[in-house]
Amino acid sequence: MQKKIRVLVVEDSATVRKRLIDILAADPDIDIVGEAEDGKRGIELCLQTRPDVITMDMMLPLMSGLAATEYIMAHCPTPILVVSASINRGELFKIYEALAAGAVDVLEKPTGLEEAGTWERRCVAMVKLVARIRVITHPRARLTGFAACKPGSAAPPIVPRRQASRFDLVAIGASTGGPGAILEILRSLPVDFHLPILLVLHINEPFGTAFADWLDAQTPRAVAYATDGAPVAAAAGQVVVAPADRHMIVREGYFRLTRDPERHYCRPSVDVLFESVATEYGASAAACLLTGMGRDGALGLLKIRQAGGLTIAQDEATSVVYGMPREAAILGAATHVLPLGDIGARIAALQSAVLELPA
Repeated sequence: MQKKIRVLVVEDSATVRKRLIDILAADPDIDIVGEAEDGKRGIELCLQTRPDVITMDMMLPLMSGLAATEYIMAHCPTPILVVSASINRGELFKIYEALAAGAVDVLEKPTGLEEAGTWERRCVAMVKLVARIRVITHPRARLTGFAACKPGSAAPPIVPRRQASRFDLVAIGASTGGPGAILEILRSLPVDFHLPILLVLHINEPFGTAFADWLDAQTPRAVAYATDGAPVAAAAGQVVVAPADRHMIVREGYFRLTRDPERHYCRPSVDVLFESVATEYGASAAACLLTGMGRDGALGLLKIRQAGGLTIAQDEATSVVYGMPREAAILGAATHVLPLGDIGARIAALQSAVLELPA
């Protein structure tokens, strides 16, 4: 018999809490092990019941959802799904901080305008997805180095180049676990780092609308959403983020934003950005694929490596979800597979040294 997913619901509104419990308890694969109306009680029940998943509101009495998330991830690590109705700037910042502290994903509360059953199905699906995170984070098959390829597959053709003496930009892609990883990398870069950093992060709407603003407030580096038609060169030393529901590409030295079809169910897509970077910049590009579920970005990273660029994938041990970087490692797309703590230093070295690249 399959083990049920044990869920703790933390929500101060009795009405919303009851609805969440009713929806989740109706699924035969889910068991509600507790409910709490404030963050302090949520921590107590987490320690007592050791749930598989916690649904966490941000606006809670006694102790906020953010404070509870930080405590739980430090003392009783548990996959947390933030469930929030807050979309003003201040509350969005708290959600980003919770994601950076270790919460896995975020789901908006129902507005009442959804088609009947739509939000309920999405809620159940996300809880089940979040419950799998620990399995995905630590797969049995461990990959080392950039040479790992699928059995029977040929090694990808790589531009025969031993050194790159100049880099023009850095492209970064991330999904689940991304906010914390991105923040750590940006904070580790020197103040005088002058290459443009292009960033795609998967985050559920409507919660992505202020991420660039939050990131800008967390680091001394300027962070802003991309503007269609803006020159890439003008973003030297800055971080440019793909806006919600737009693919970001580079073409003829300019940023372009498109509503082209989703790639891997994502818009913006990491693959779309990386592929344009490979075409536009080739060997003068560097790219990094961070923690995340799925495979978006792996093929794009491979194209950058094939074009002679330097490519990095986050390693399994430091990834919240070893999905996207794992796919890159399998394809042989990564010049380097590095722990998160080493990635910032590797990126920082791009502007000041001639780097040896594998043949």
